[in-house]
Amino acid sequence: MDFAFGPDDTAFRHEARTWLENHVTGAYADSAGHGGPGSEHERDRTRFAWERELGAGGWIGLGWDADHGNRRATLTQQVVWAEEYARARAPARLGHIGENLLAPTLIAHGDTDQQARYLPGIARGEEYWCQGYSEPGAGSDLASLRTTAVADGGRYRVTGQKIWTSLAREAHWCFVLARTEPGTTRHHGLSFLLVPMDQPGRIDVRPIRQMSGTSEFNEVFLDGAEAVETVGGEGNGWQVAMGLLALERGVSTLVQQIGFEEELGRVLRTAAGGALEHDPVLRDRLVRQWAELRTMRWNALRTLGRTGDPGAPSVAKLLWGGWHRRLGELAVQVRGAAAAAGPGAWSPSYELDALQKLFLFTRADTIYGGSDEIQRNIIAERVLGLPRELR
Repeated sequence: MDFAFGPDDTAFRHEARTWLENHVTGAYADSAGHGGPGSEHERDRTRFAWERELGAGGWIGLGWDADHGNRRATLTQQVVWAEEYARARAPARLGHIGENLLAPTLIAHGDTDQQARYLPGIARGEEYWCQGYSEPGAGSDLASLRTTAVADGGRYRVTGQKIWTSLAREAHWCFVLARTEPGTTRHHGLSFLLVPMDQPGRIDVRPIRQMSGTSEFNEVFLDGAEAVETVGGEGNGWQVAMGLLALERGVSTLVQQIGFEEELGRVLRTAAGGALEHDPVLRDRLVRQWAELRTMRWNALRTLGRTGDPGAPSVAKLLWGGWHRRLGELAVQVRGAAAAAGPGAWSPSYELDALQKLFLFTRADTIYGGSDEIQRNIIAERVLGLPRELR
């Protein structure tokens, strides 16, 4: 597409920037980025309040159809909002899974009753969702999932385990991909189910503590949990799920790249303290990293809004996954031996610095969200027309 910002986008940028300047203050400014002062409970309360603030301001659901959400924004205006939000260092979102993944899926595949029930709560910033896709032992092969759902009257009882589930502790709802037709294999017989998370004794959420000391992800155990809705009809879950995964490569990739730019700037400032002056190979790697980030941005803008390109999401994932992992390696390289040192006063609840956390977290970038191997298979089979991998 011919992507360019016009006068209306400039006015929209001014409105967005002004609103953010007036609202990202106090506790909201303190909680921006990766945490902030106070207990975890206090930070969560601030993030809940921030979601409601966004909803009241009409900033949730900008990309939805005109009949849904708070206000309608063009594709370029959605990019503007994403850029201004990232540059304002506004608080990390709790509602983005519902807003950017579940809501567009309901608009595309859900019925009018489902849209009327679930979209308003998301738009107000009052109901949060998590994604029940990945499972232990399945790797990136979503079609091999083992979670099952048995019909119980007009609803289903879901049993199985999901893993790497972001925001499962905060979410009110989870959209779950489960096998509803016994005896089926691979992508056949799956359904896309909506499951309320408040089911004591039937849903158990356990945080996964990572080597970085944080626990962004969770295990979710479902033991006869009730699913109240089926989106897209029974047995059509694979088509619905694939449509949802494509949404993860939209405007959000541009927001992600603004965060990457900030991280690269931190690495460059650290390198300027000494390593950059004495290591020409390191200088070359840093310049290449800067140039590749610009290339990723233009590729994202070039493909934004396109449909029917089966390879574009996989190319984007390969680009940013490898780029971010290499940035993590540079983050420790510019620090030298000091990057391997812990805090001065050692304790079991040790705190890593920002660059150490960056290195550890980015080791997973080429695995989660579909591993590099999976993305290359998709490109080979669906774009280049090569023979399918034997399974």
